[in-house]
Amino acid sequence: MTSAHTGASTAVDAVTPTPGPFPGTLPDSDSRTAPGGPGYRRMNLALFLAGVATFALLYSTQALLPLISGEFRVAAGEASWTVAAATGGLALFVLPMSALSERFGRRTVMTASLAVAVAVGLLVPFAPSLGALVVLRALQGAALAGVPASAQAYLAEEVRPRALVTAIGLFVAGNSVGGMSGRVITGWVAQEWGWRVAVGVIGVVAVGCAVAFRLLLPAPRHFTAGSLRPRTVARTVRDHLADPLLRRLYAIGALFMTVFGGVYTVIGYRLTEAPFSLPQGIVGSIFLVYLVGTVSASTAGRLVGRLGRRGALYLAGATTAAGLLLSLPGSVAPVLLGLVLITAGFFAGHAVASSAVSRTATHGRAQASALYQSAYYIGSSVGSTVGAMAFHSEGWAGTVGVGLLAVLGVVAITVLGSRAARVAARRELVPA
Repeated sequence: MTSAHTGASTAVDAVTPTPGPFPGTLPDSDSRTAPGGPGYRRMNLALFLAGVATFALLYSTQALLPLISGEFRVAAGEASWTVAAATGGLALFVLPMSALSERFGRRTVMTASLAVAVAVGLLVPFAPSLGALVVLRALQGAALAGVPASAQAYLAEEVRPRALVTAIGLFVAGNSVGGMSGRVITGWVAQEWGWRVAVGVIGVVAVGCAVAFRLLLPAPRHFTAGSLRPRTVARTVRDHLADPLLRRLYAIGALFMTVFGGVYTVIGYRLTEAPFSLPQGIVGSIFLVYLVGTVSASTAGRLVGRLGRRGALYLAGATTAAGLLLSLPGSVAPVLLGLVLITAGFFAGHAVASSAVSRTATHGRAQASALYQSAYYIGSSVGSTVGAMAFHSEGWAGTVGVGLLAVLGVVAITVLGSRAARVAARRELVPA
């Protein structure tokens, strides 16, 4: 039984590749792209920009929730639906989008998704009511579902396994840059001109990213069109859900995102209220800590190489929990340091888990990735809603409590995976 089925770490291939005729080229037996190979940098830059556009649009209202609450005269829990609707729409549509990706191609689906999402994004500033805003955000999330549904499958098909964790880490790093820039830009723009102008600016930025993505991304060379028949798609989904390792990875992604969604939905309210009482622009700048996530996600490959997948997940969970506890005091410095640790732990854990999904799936990679993304964004919706409710009833300590429970779940699932791997290893040692 291979490590992919037992839960053992598969981050580093055991076989050293035979070098090609020139430095950085691939061996003749594998025509997929590797670092230094043709189109590798363009591919990573294109998907990095897709990640920027996706997260900038998806979370464009998160830093603006206090302003949205003020204009529509609603509580934090109601305003948080502008975030939860977008992530929920993505979670619901990522699996259908993955089926379209298997039939029509990864690049085609990603291009169409970004085009529709940016078009909706340009309508969001004109929403006449909170209900209309929530509907537009749900449509935007559904449109964006094609990007995560296809990006990891594209990389799994076009990049050599040894470089896959790094390549997916760079895509996740683009997510962190998009999340950061969206929140920082909206914070400062909203302070001067209001939240409507702020989300409009994000829409324009996303248009530029989408155009650059389409121009840069190389045409796929290893894609084989699949079937759109519901029975075939359902069989593939059942196969993935029957794999214990994939189920654990899906749960880990959801739990990590529960922490992250809750913390970053509520942090704007906490910092604009006493004892902090920070202006909107400064609150938006708090999201510069996303740069830490950019670094931790892009270095996830090296982390897995040193600690193994489960060791990397333990470290990511411990870092996230330490950040949650550190953020409890009512002064700016520990809150900032806590956010740094939460962000670093989350993005490292997400990069490790999502790349493991791409490596584990031997067929229907788009569906395998889509199931992970669906669980991941369900976690975001749950975290943003439950985190806001906990903040409303218990304050910041309530949100931290929700996050700590989610981290405990990550640790428990990882321990379960370790035990399953040991049991499988012992069985392989017993003679038939």
